[in-house]
This record gives sequence, C-alpha cells and structure tokens, in this order.
Amino acid sequence: MSSSKQKALAPGACLLCEGNCSGFQPHSWRKACTSCGCSSTDHMTTEAEEDQRMGRLLSDSPCGHMTQKVKGGGGLRLYKRNRLIVTNPHVSRKDPSFSTTAYQWAPSTTHKLAMHFMELLPQQRRPISGTQGALERSKQLQIQLPVHDQDPMKCCSLSTEDEICSMLLFVKLYKQEVLGVGEVALPGEDGALREAANQRALKEQDASNQSPEKEPEQTSSPSSSNGTEEYICSGCQAAVDKDCPVVFAQREGYNARWHPSCFVCSMCGLMLVDLVYFWNNQRLFCGRHFCESQRARCQGCDELIFRESYRTGSGGRAWHTEHFCCWKCGQSLDQSCPHST
Repeated sequence: MSSSKQKALAPGACLLCEGNCSGFQPHSWRKACTSCGCSSTDHMTTEAEEDQRMGRLLSDSPCGHMTQKVKGGGGLRLYKRNRLIVTNPHVSRKDPSFSTTAYQWAPSTTHKLAMHFMELLPQQRRPISGTQGALERSKQLQIQLPVHDQDPMKCCSLSTEDEICSMLLFVKLYKQEVLGVGEVALPGEDGALREAANQRALKEQDASNQSPEKEPEQTSSPSSSNGTEEYICSGCQAAVDKDCPVVFAQREGYNARWHPSCFVCSMCGLMLVDLVYFWNNQRLFCGRHFCESQRARCQGCDELIFRESYRTGSGGRAWHTEHFCCWKCGQSLDQSCPHST
C-alpha cells in the first residue's frame, strides 16, 4: 500500500496481506497472527482501541489531564485525542467549493500553530485520515507503546504474583518519573508552559492532598551577544526561527526545544508518536526502548521479563525459557528441530 490515499480497511485487517488475511487471529502467546503469520502491529486497530490504550497509559501520570473518565466505565479512562480539520477553499469562476483535510491527531495548541506544526512534518508522517501517514501513526502507536508494556492483563508470561507485582511497580514508577507528552509552542513561550504546568500540579495537589512533583532545575535560555535571544534545537543543534513551532518537554524542565521532526527516540531515531516520550538520563526514548533499557524483552512473545531466570543469547537477546522454541513447530531449540536447518 504505497499510494497516499488508502481504501477503507476493516478492523483487524492485515496491512501487508492486501485482503488475503481473514482478520487478526492471535497466537496463544506470540504477538502474531496465526492466519497470515504477520505481526500484530501489521494489523489495523480501531480508534476506540487506540484511545483506550492511550488513556490507560497516560492515567495516573502528570499527563492525566489528557484523559477523561468513561461514564459507567468502572474507572476506565480514554485519551482525549486532539484532532485538526483544515478547510481549503477552491476559488474559480463558478461557485466556490471547499475541501477538508482531517488529521487523526494534532498537538494541543492554537489552530494556526498546529497547522504550521503539521506542515513541518515529512509528508509521509502526516496523520491525515485515509493516507499512509495515518496508517503509519496507528502502527507506531503499537510499536512504540506496546499495550503489554503497561497492562499485566495483556501479558501471557506473568506466571506468579511476584511477577505481576513487579510489573505493576515498574509501570507505576515510569508513569511517575519519566513518562511525558511533548507540548508545542513558539520558542520563547517556555515560561508560559512552565507556569501552566505549575498550576496543574497545584490543582492536582489540592485534589489529592499530596505534594506536587518536584520540577527539574531551571536554567536560563542562551542569548546572543546583541541581546536578542537565540534558540537552538536540541536535536539537530541548528537555529530555530522565533516564529517556528517547537516541542518542549516538561520532564526536561522546558529548557530545551526541538524542531517537530527532531523530537525522536534516541535509540531508534523515529519520531515520537503523538509526542509521547520517556525522559531518562537526559535523553528522549519511545516507550518500547525505554522499557528495554530497564528490563530484558523476550524475543519470542515480545513481553518484558520480570522473572529472575531466563535464556540469553548473543547481542543481548533474551527469552522466557518456554519461549526459546521454533516459531513453526514450537519445539525447544535445545532439541533438534527440522525447521532450524
């Protein structure tokens, strides 16, 4: 599917099989489809599924204001996804007509700045409904923010109460300490963003009667010799125009600025989907690679490993012992397997 406009695909449809897959049929523990063999990330998900996953991820974190409660949902929270609709007039000698461009996601800022932000993204990364960019966003949500990295109920490998508790603690800590969502503003608006964050913290403190999260140490922005402020992108180190939208990170302290296309994971180099980042050791990570920097990930089931004993291999690869097996027949690779030759 290389064309810019895509035909509508049914939920669960495989993006690679072009109609040959009957729909996602989950393997008992691999994150793959038994119908076509493709990864779960190559299958379509619904917007409702995406918003539920993101709602769970951002809840109980400083980004909780980006979620909303579901009435009668028993505490379930949904992602308040920001969208952008752009109307383009077509002027001719006849009656004027209009076309609209609908973005499945846009940063929470003014309409003008959001439009400028989108224009600065590579064409193939713009999440316009019905295009490859929208499909890529959906896929990257699954790759960068795996649901099995945040929800024990989505894991097949947690076999003891201790493992479940270890995972719950791990998730709680990264939500409290490293998870964030980038904020889009003009380069000189860091002070306004910082004040808004302080107000949110005070409001949450009043609601929970707890001390607000300690803000990172603040430093002053560099200035040029003639007294005018100079802004530098922390990604490419190039100058940033004062009228150009940039991305700030609360976890970093609003001292750094990134061009929209420079706000990327420090490990995989991919743009951070929906600006969701994990800030650790003064670096930006996507969710997948932050988690892998803290825990081993099983090469078989793609889940993080929360047990003491597991298999290891070259290049830092790891497996749950029971998942160290042939993909086709499931026989342990410690034994002779016809598919390994």
